[in-house]
Amino acid sequence: MKKIAVAALLSLSILISLLTPFNTAEASSNDIVAEGMKYIGTKYKFGGTTPKGFDCSGFLGYTYKQATGKTLPRTAASIFAKGTPVAKSELQKGDLVFFTTYKKGASHAGIYVGNNKFLHASSSKGVRIDSLDASYWKPRYIGSKRI
Repeated sequence: MKKIAVAALLSLSILISLLTPFNTAEASSNDIVAEGMKYIGTKYKFGGTTPKGFDCSGFLGYTYKQATGKTLPRTAASIFAKGTPVAKSELQKGDLVFFTTYKKGASHAGIYVGNNKFLHASSSKGVRIDSLDASYWKPRYIGSKRI
């Protein structure tokens, strides 16, 4: 009887391991992207940190908190100082991308969504998706991080 119970438990644990994703970071990365997509069209608001209006870092912080429960620093520059650098060629969904816009260093940020596109709170059009290769963004790209 003990051998049958042990065999059943072993079989169950093997089945569970096969059904559980190997990369739990990927699951949370998909959660981050899915959460961010909910806010497409939300208006831009300087200093905004809620769905009533976001600036770029407020959007990242709110999205990341909702998706993962973790708190990011408040500014693009301070977020850029965290995490692990990721080569542009190695970007994965949920990675954070950074740009230099109105001042030197990281002054704008977004969430990589795949296919060379990123989700961000644009000061001109609110939360939207743009290409990393767009004529405005490509020369301003300064790096990516995985949190």
